[in-house]
Amino acid sequence: MSVITRAILAAAPAIATGFAALLATPASAQLPINYYIAVPAAAPASTRLITNGTAWRWENAAFVSSKAPQRDVILCAAVAKRVGPLASFSVAGKAYDADALAACNNHAK
Repeated sequence: MSVITRAILAAAPAIATGFAALLATPASAQLPINYYIAVPAAAPASTRLITNGTAWRWENAAFVSSKAPQRDVILCAAVAKRVGPLASFSVAGKAYDADALAACNNHAK
């Protein structure tokens, strides 16, 4: 048996344990698919939306998206600029307060 084969066989239990640990990660540790939820104040002209490289889906009368690299305030402003004022904007289940939403809506078309 070669040295490489012995090394691989010796490492196999550790690799399997690490892989099992990844599979056992609780669902709560994963980011939600609808990380951002933007609810327009009025029906949008189009339900297709991409802002700064972030794709949004139209779902249950709201634009939704998974986690994006841009800051939350930038994403909110970009959506408002494209679809008009927002009735609400949520990030990871936490809704913007009235002041943050008003600042976001200052960018509305």
